[in-house]
Amino acid sequence: MTAPPVIAIDGPAASGKGTVAQGVAAALRLHYLDSGSLYRLVALKASREGVAANDEARLAALAKSLEIAFDKRRIRLQGLDVTEELRGEPVSAAASRIAVLPSVRSALLSRQRSFRRPPGLVADGRDMGTVVFPDAVLKIYVTASAEVRAERRYKQLIEKGNSVTLEGLLLDIRERDARDSARAAAPLKAAADALILDTTDMTIDQSIAFVLERAKAVLKSIRA
Repeated sequence: MTAPPVIAIDGPAASGKGTVAQGVAAALRLHYLDSGSLYRLVALKASREGVAANDEARLAALAKSLEIAFDKRRIRLQGLDVTEELRGEPVSAAASRIAVLPSVRSALLSRQRSFRRPPGLVADGRDMGTVVFPDAVLKIYVTASAEVRAERRYKQLIEKGNSVTLEGLLLDIRERDARDSARAAAPLKAAADALILDTTDMTIDQSIAFVLERAKAVLKSIRA
């Protein structure tokens, strides 16, 4: 049987890939995978259990044993709703450091692929089109300037009552970009056959429309 189609949407932090992916999945009525949430869940569980961010063996073991559930836009860890906690800056920063560890990435690979089921999947992350779903029918690499991405993150965090500075977020984003791009396991990069979507000067609706137009065309062609 032919595997359900996958639309892979990759890109750096705060590029808008998650919002775009959710919008596309909702419009096409496909399943959605936020792969970054899996790394944040590992980071959160590690923090709760006192596991160091560089203890690769224990982190990989945590990744394999995660008791998680995705309920629409809510995420549960061991039965508890941790959705908001996962979006906090401490967990996000820890996840970025954990994500460079090959054993952790390997431990989460099969779990990510398990989200692929009929009628199809929209998956966002940093290696969806290059490693996790190399046979995706459509690959999009979403990007934006570091300054714009920092501003977006700043607005999100301020609205939630977090005390952050724009300068600090810009530095953090640049450090994450460097770390993600230089890691040995599944470095952040656009797949050779990916379409580049620069959202620097685009609205959310425009970005979603860009992907939807191409996704509908591809899905139509493979279902014909």
